[in-house]
Order: sequence, then structure tokens, then C-alpha cells
Amino acid sequence: MVALRIPSLSLFTVTAAAAAAARPLAGSSPVPSHLLRRRFRRLIPKHLASISSEFSTHSAVEKAQSPPLEEEERESEERRRRRKEGFISSRSQDFNGWYLDVIANAELADYGPVRGTMVIRPYGYAIWEAIQDYLNVKFKETGHSNMYFPQFIPYSFIEKEASHVEGFSPELALVTVGGGKELEEKLVVRPTSETIVNHMFTQWIHSHRDLPLMVNQWANVTRWEMRTKPFVRTLEFLWQEGHTAHATPEEAEKEALQMINIYEKFAYDQAAIPVITGRKSKVETFAGASRTYTIEAMMGDGKALQAGTSHNLGQNFSLAFGTQFTDENGQRQHVWQTSWAISTRFVGGIIMTHGDDTGLMLPPRIAPIQVVIVPIWKKADEKSVVLNAALSVEKELKTSGIKVKLDDSEQRTPGWKFNFWEMKGVPVRIEIGPRDVSSGTLVISRRDVPGKQGKVFGVSMESSTLIAYVKDKLDEIQSSLLQKAITFRDSNIVDVSSYSELKEAISQGKWARGPWSASDAEELKVKQETGATIRCFPFEQPSGTKKCLMTGNLAEEVAIFAKSY
Repeated sequence: MVALRIPSLSLFTVTAAAAAAARPLAGSSPVPSHLLRRRFRRLIPKHLASISSEFSTHSAVEKAQSPPLEEEERESEERRRRRKEGFISSRSQDFNGWYLDVIANAELADYGPVRGTMVIRPYGYAIWEAIQDYLNVKFKETGHSNMYFPQFIPYSFIEKEASHVEGFSPELALVTVGGGKELEEKLVVRPTSETIVNHMFTQWIHSHRDLPLMVNQWANVTRWEMRTKPFVRTLEFLWQEGHTAHATPEEAEKEALQMINIYEKFAYDQAAIPVITGRKSKVETFAGASRTYTIEAMMGDGKALQAGTSHNLGQNFSLAFGTQFTDENGQRQHVWQTSWAISTRFVGGIIMTHGDDTGLMLPPRIAPIQVVIVPIWKKADEKSVVLNAALSVEKELKTSGIKVKLDDSEQRTPGWKFNFWEMKGVPVRIEIGPRDVSSGTLVISRRDVPGKQGKVFGVSMESSTLIAYVKDKLDEIQSSLLQKAITFRDSNIVDVSSYSELKEAISQGKWARGPWSASDAEELKVKQETGATIRCFPFEQPSGTKKCLMTGNLAEEVAIFAKSY
């Protein structure tokens, strides 16, 4: 028997800034204490949980944004009923409802039996596999090796780095009983792996010849989140986390920037998400890092999603764990380190960036199915002719490397199939009927261009012609989705020069971009009063003299503020 227990929060002093900085893949506002207590009572049995009643006081703005739990449960019951009927909410009128409906109806994920967990279904996992496939190649091309670290971490490891334990303590899940006996030292269920990685690095690194040491692991992590959302924020999620050790600070900085650039390229080229890349503020920096770099994506409702991060850890963890090496001069030195990660929340980002009232819209390069073939016949003597042609087209496309599915099921009508595969976001649909077979042609429809405008008749079935045509259309769709997302992003970023302008932009659901050199306290004031945080200081900065929008003092950089998930 293994018992999981949440530590009493009274053991730690956690500031709002530290709690926000603790989440390398997070960014939402804290939850009022009365909701936390109510949710914990329902999350786990009382005999397994110990929860302090002393939570941080949060702003009236945050409380107003958090509906009572009972109301959420009533809504979810009603939504579950509608989903069984295939209902999808309007994306423009109920974005959150649309998101949840698409996840359910497109068979991406489902809720797990433990509150806050999710079951990733095959179609959703296939999107995650596409992310893995791309990144694995890039990681290995840049000299990283895959390995695996244990899921259970001694609690004493977490305590070694002060800001790390302060940042993560509210989210830890602890194992206190194993084999029916109380453990001598409680174990943390992995929230991230910097501590255990450093413990092992200390045993493996002795000389400058052992550096750089660059590894990556694909794993699950557990963070006891109070307010969950499938893919975006769950108790357990999947991710990759890279960890590297270097002999100099320059090498570590180069590595941190290299990895955030890989994430940026993936977002643009594969996911068709035009992220903004930059540096986190001190308040939003990962707990234990010297600098955090991020890719920030604008979702379809205007909120920001922190889609990936890369941390320059400096020597913070190596000093705490004594991770040292002997340099070329025979001197003992502490290593310089990085860590970087992308998680399954990127799947949520893809869903929320692309789509319409019909459902999901997947970029071809990460779509589990790029082309669906729907054969159409009415008479029995037409069936074999149409199916043979469809099978031939399927074979030709598969041979050319296109991910294709032939939907030859007879339980549903062609019209139902059209709607179903559109809802699942398949980029291209091929229709083949008796007349098409006779003429040696077929019909092709694009998911990103609804209705007759996206349908082309009379496309030749001749192998080389068809393959070239389909590949060309897939490339067009990929580019079109990216350009549409860029246009949406740019039209929803407002340049501001004063705090009043910032508040106005945020109140309209926009991102605010303006010069910033104010203090951490003033940054937290913005969060308290508007619900927005500094998403990043973009790498691409305007030239010229600037004055801070808050203080009027000189500012070297502009920052982007937004509400976020």
C-alpha cells in the first residue's frame, strides 16, 4: 500500500511571486483559499491529506474570476449530456465550452477517475507522438542523449535548493507509506527533476573531460493543481525535460538559448503557432533558475499560453548539491547548468490556436491523419468498384509517406463521415463515387476552407498527379493556418505607453506591449489589479529611447503583458 499525502502548507512561506515562478509550464492566477479547501476535501480522503487552513490572501479580482465549485459541477454535468449528443459549443461565444467539447467529441482525452487527471486517448496521444518525433531528432542532432530518472525523489533533495522548495511546496504529492510501513523519509512524486539529476550528476562528473553532460528524459510529472483543464493543467502530465552541465557560464547560456530556439522553430514550422520568444521577468522566473526563456502563444480567446521554457540554472543547483569538476588547471569548480521542457499542454495549445465552430483544425505536419478517404455508393453493384478505387488511392498515398485513413465503414452515411472527420480536424478529405471512378477523377476538400470554396472537383486519380496535388494542398494548409494565427496574434497586441492604456488593453482581452523598467512590487500590482502578468521581454526589441509605462523612467526593453492559462 502506498499513501499519497499533500504537505501542510503551514510548513512553508510561499509568496505570490514565488508560486507564480514555480511553474515552468504554468501561468494562471492563484485560487481563493475557500475553493482550495473545498476542492481538497473532494480530491482525496481525509485520512490521506493534511491541508493547512492558512492560505495566502488573493485579490478580489481573482475571487471574482473563480465561480463556485457547485456551479462548475452543474455546468460539467450539462456539458456531458450535450456531448453525448455530439454538441459543440460556439467557439466565439463559449471558448472554454468549445475547447472541452472538441476534446471530448474528437476523442482526444477523457477525465480520469482521480479528480484533476486525464486519460489521453489514442488520437490525442498521436499528436503528442508527433511532437516527440520531431523533438527527439532535434535533441539528438544537438548532442543530447535520452535516459530516465526515477519518479520518486527523497524529500531532502527538494529542500536543498531554497527557492526550489519554496516555489514547489504547494504542488507536491508525497509518499509516506510503502509496503504497509511508514517510510523513514517521505518521497516526492516527481514535480520536476533538477534535484535528482544533480544528485546523479555529482556522481558522474569529476573532470572537465566529463563535460558537457547533456541528457533528456521523456516522463510524467505530478503537480497537485487545484484548478485543472485537460492538457493545459492537470495533476499528472507528460513532458520531456532536458538537463545539461557545462564548464563555463557562456556554454550554459548558449545551450539555454539553443533549446528555446528549437522550441520556437517547432512551434512555427510544425504546429503553425506563431509564438513570441523572450526572457521571463524576475518574478516569473523558474524557481531555482538564474534566467528563464519562454515561448508565449496567443490562444483563440486572446489568453497567453506558456508553451515551452528553457532555464539557465547558473550554479544554483550545483552549489546546493556539490556538483563539481576539476578544470584544466587542476582547480575544483562548480558546473553551470540548464534545464528545458515542453509538455502535453502544447497539445492544448494546438487545439486552442486552430479551429472553428465545426471543431478541431490540425496542421498537417502534426496531424495523426492527414487525409481521409470517404467512398460513396448507393447501389450494391457500385460498392466493389468504388472500394477498389479507394483502396488503390489509399495505397498510393501511403506509399508516398502521407498519413491516410480509408473510412469504408457501412454503419454511417457519407454526410455523417464528412462532419465527423471535419470535427477531428483532418486537413484533407477525398471523396470517391461511381462517376468519379468512371472519369478517373475524385473530389478533394480542405478542412481550413469550409464549404464549396474549399472543394475541388475533377482531380486526377493518376498516381503521380494525385500525390503531387495532395502534398501541395497539405503545404498550403500548413502555411495558411500559420498565417491566419499570425494575423490574429498581431491584431490583438496593443502598444501602450501608460498604465491606464495597459489596463484598457487587458480589459479588452488584448495583449499589452510597452516599455518596462519598474520594480517587482509594481509588476505584482499589475497582476493584482488586472489579472495580467509579464509574459516575456521579447528577444525582438524596438530601437530608440523608451520610458517605462509605469514610472516614466528610462526603459531599455518593452515587455508583453497578458492574462494567461
